[in-house]
Amino acid sequence: MKNSPVLYKNLRNYAKTDFYPFHMPGHKRRMQWAGASSFPNPYEIDITEIEGFDNLHHPEGIIRESMDWAASLYGAHKTYYLINGSSSGILSAVSGTVPDSGTILISRNCHKSVYHGIYLKSLKSEYIYPQYSEEYGIQCGLDPEEIELMLKKNRDISAVLMVSPTYDGIVSDVKAVSEICHKNHIPLIVDEAHGAHFRYGDIFPVPALESGADVVIQSVHKTLPCFTQSALLHLREGYIDTEKIERYLQIYQSSSPSYVLMAGIERGLLWMEQEEGREKMKEFSASLRKLRQDLKNMRNLKIPGREIVGTKNIFDLDISKIIISVKGTDITGPRLAERLRNEYHLEMEMWTEDYVTAITTVMDTKEGLNRLREGLLTIDRELKPSEIPESVYPRSWKSRPAVTIHEAWNRSSEQVPLRQSRGRISAEFLYLYPPGIPLIAPGELITEEIIETVMRYKEERLPVQGLKDRTTETISVLSP
Repeated sequence: MKNSPVLYKNLRNYAKTDFYPFHMPGHKRRMQWAGASSFPNPYEIDITEIEGFDNLHHPEGIIRESMDWAASLYGAHKTYYLINGSSSGILSAVSGTVPDSGTILISRNCHKSVYHGIYLKSLKSEYIYPQYSEEYGIQCGLDPEEIELMLKKNRDISAVLMVSPTYDGIVSDVKAVSEICHKNHIPLIVDEAHGAHFRYGDIFPVPALESGADVVIQSVHKTLPCFTQSALLHLREGYIDTEKIERYLQIYQSSSPSYVLMAGIERGLLWMEQEEGREKMKEFSASLRKLRQDLKNMRNLKIPGREIVGTKNIFDLDISKIIISVKGTDITGPRLAERLRNEYHLEMEMWTEDYVTAITTVMDTKEGLNRLREGLLTIDRELKPSEIPESVYPRSWKSRPAVTIHEAWNRSSEQVPLRQSRGRISAEFLYLYPPGIPLIAPGELITEEIIETVMRYKEERLPVQGLKDRTTETISVLSP
């Protein structure tokens, strides 16, 4: 058949290879665990809201009971199953806590869905910037005192939204920030998409909900054995309007929620709560510690560990995120990821020019972790120190908003060459995906530093998204 589809065929063929996933989803494509081996054929349970099976958008029966059970696990007043990913939870949290045209304070390293929520509600945004590690090339923690000063300076702020842990496993002092927010009578929203596993091991940081956050969003598919696109939204009563958030959940989620995804959430959590899951987590924790210990003394590649806690407002660290820094070596992040893929059949989660991220979970095998260990040790022995001065590559900047995101996306725009866009106001997002954190957002001034950074990213074949015309390298800017 001419132009016949190939997605299914390619997926099946890929599944037969020995490529190993150091990326999400957290089940790592394995069915060798109790929850998966007893999970039925998905076609058999793919139903709609028939009699006796409740309704996610008006839960009164078994779905309500299941979500209440999940809430009891995490210590929430209410928990909701998300089948449109964490993005739907973030959109609902932003929309349900900040009035139209209101103001929200966010950490600038937020996921793009936060900015989409700001656009949809015509909000004004204030930014708090994480510190930056020159040694490893990663963004670090948020300063609670700076947040407190910003709240004193701008009394119009209705909510604070922060990312903890970050894509790199960096945890900020959520407890201190929540106390500051509550002192100012506003809620704290925490994007904890990468922290659904925190409650299942002493080696992990304290969950945001236990630290006083009012709204917490977790992607169970990222670090637990659950299907892609499944997540949780937790609420703590007191500083939020639960009904408003529920209203927006009905708007941002599909009106035909997947029972397969909901059952997958429940089954994954149940397995983690049972003895087999707990024992598996203990085994994984021991293997993770050994892996880090074996890689601790690499000569060129560096993996940040608990020694960074207490520096640059880093309150804690999720050690299941393996960040392999190439700073000071003669290899780039994209080249390291390429070598790991081509020579060792290891697929990484993400890479930037400075580092590569490997996501490990309770479902990782000893064989997979050993392959990562041997690959990194072998490559490390072959590397040499870099001869490029660090000062050539600026790594961090503060954006300068000129107009709101809503205004920028609704005004007339034009395409100009990226290299000639200095001083213009962006009408689009530019970001690396993953992780989806904007390099520049609509309404922000384009600086020479941003232009140089984006051009360098493209030259290094990093996944820059947002440029509407990739062939001529133009960017959409507001018309004069």
